[in-house]
Amino acid sequence: MAVKYNTDFLGDVISKDEWKAMAPFTKEAFRMVKKGSGAGNDFLGWVSLPDDYDKEEFARIEAAAERIKGSCDIFVVLGIGGSYLGARAAIEFVKSPLYNNLKKDTPDVYFAGNNISPTALTELLSICEGKDICVNVISKSGTTTETAIAFRVFKKLLTDRYGVEGARSRIFATTDRARGTLKQYADECGFETFVVPDDVGGRFSVLTAVGLLPIAVAGIDIKELMRGASEARAAYSSENLFKNDVLKYAATRNILYRRGKSVEIMVGYEPYMLMLNEWWKQLYGESEGKENKGILPASVVFSTDLHSLGQYIQEGRRDLFETVLSVKNPGASFVIPEDDANVDGLNFLAGKELDEVNKTAMIATLFAHNDGGVPNNLIEISDRSPYSLGYLIYFFELACAVSGYLLGVNPFNQPGVESYKKNMFALLGKPGYEQEGKILRKRMK
Repeated sequence: MAVKYNTDFLGDVISKDEWKAMAPFTKEAFRMVKKGSGAGNDFLGWVSLPDDYDKEEFARIEAAAERIKGSCDIFVVLGIGGSYLGARAAIEFVKSPLYNNLKKDTPDVYFAGNNISPTALTELLSICEGKDICVNVISKSGTTTETAIAFRVFKKLLTDRYGVEGARSRIFATTDRARGTLKQYADECGFETFVVPDDVGGRFSVLTAVGLLPIAVAGIDIKELMRGASEARAAYSSENLFKNDVLKYAATRNILYRRGKSVEIMVGYEPYMLMLNEWWKQLYGESEGKENKGILPASVVFSTDLHSLGQYIQEGRRDLFETVLSVKNPGASFVIPEDDANVDGLNFLAGKELDEVNKTAMIATLFAHNDGGVPNNLIEISDRSPYSLGYLIYFFELACAVSGYLLGVNPFNQPGVESYKKNMFALLGKPGYEQEGKILRKRMK
């Protein structure tokens, strides 16, 4: 398997009998996912997606990516939440967090429309000066505020620079199959469109056109990504908790949560894991955080964050546990040199691979945090290939769905996300929100 779940560093907090006691509940939660019998069952398209994806659209995605690579210096992806996190995580994990700065034969990929920052938008426009640009706007409705504002700006930029006809061939819309403001507008303008499936929620959409087009533009083999997810689906088909790592991870989270462990910290030991952690945080936070329930997802990148949050994790409140991601083959080799002066006293490391030191730091930290009373899950990944990443994505998505049902919530809705939007519209004077605006402005006095 490309992904393995290791429980050796949980400490003595969970016995085999406790996993056995959880087994029937985990089995039932898994069956709810497979049979579509639970809450939110109209958003389970991601379950079979690695095998049942639209092959015709997939070919169009590959063809569009080739055209973009041949005509653009910069590819700007406009989207927020699940509309950008998965793609950015994949590019940084497989390629590099410094992807845009590396020598390559693919375009730089920038992500916008995920904030309302005038500074960020102005800086990106400056970067785009004198460069050939293509844009991928991702929104099911076309009315998401952050993304829609950015699209207004980049649509005008492309139209001013290339004319209406030239802009048409450089704008790609990933949106609803048949309805919505963006779909209607894209059809009117003649933009090539790709589909956000009706039965796949945003945070589960990385293996749809939402994630696949930007990932392919960055030169990543999306066939291998899907193959990894497909083989993960087959590997995690058993209903036996002790034969299915996904179920065991979901059960472990639930047991720890019932013990008062309300915070899960995702730990990476490489900078290229930073955005993968961010994708994971949305997946679990938006799926489980409702009805006053849920484990708060947090993240760190060690050893960097050992010098900022390490003290708290070691000796702070004992309401947390860690899930550590370890890549067996990081894809890079660097031997530590010897220094004649040995001012730093580190010549005992000379000749060692830097990755060996990094993994030793990981093991040392696992032991230290265990001794400090922090249970640790360890998820081991073979390498940084698209195949292994696809495998890992499916592992986390399936575990998330099972975990949500074990928690007793609908893992596929997000009713709380709308609250800030309604208040923002009311305060900005959007038509139809006048009364709410009056009430909020009184509260501000």
